Amino acid sequence: MTVSVSLTVNGEAVSADVESRTLLVQMLRENLGLTGTHVGCDTSQCGACVVHVNGDSVKACTLLAVQAEGADIKTIEGVADGDTLHPMQQAFHENHGLQCGFCTPGMIMSALDLVKNNPAPSEKEIREWLEGNLCRCTGYHNIVKSIDAGAAAMRG
Repeated sequence: MTVSVSLTVNGEAVSADVESRTLLVQMLRENLGLTGTHVGCDTSQCGACVVHVNGDSVKACTLLAVQAEGADIKTIEGVADGDTLHPMQQAFHENHGLQCGFCTPGMIMSALDLVKNNPAPSEKEIREWLEGNLCRCTGYHNIVKSIDAGAAAMRG
């Protein structure tokens, strides 16, 4: 069964005809061409698919596209301001918070939600927040360092 789903993605009103069983992550990638949101596990374990739904971080593999009807979605593609990286993205770049880059979009989207709710998180709070995001390349040290630096830059 095909249904039409309308939502706002990165500030732009969009709609797509999808099967009723289509996951939000599939709609973003396959129907809208927003491939920055990654599919890592399809079981809600890795966090590579984290996006913001109405301002809160959500694993897009856990939500049907039809459940997001009318929602405001932000993906990694909507974080930067044109060619200017968001302070959190810049912090990941400057602090070597990425290696292969596969987990990075989900890490950044999760970090932005953390900092929205806690502008000055401790190292322990950052590590606890990232429990739902897996990285197979790093020991998380530079990711945590990047989030701390990004939070500081966002505070000014």
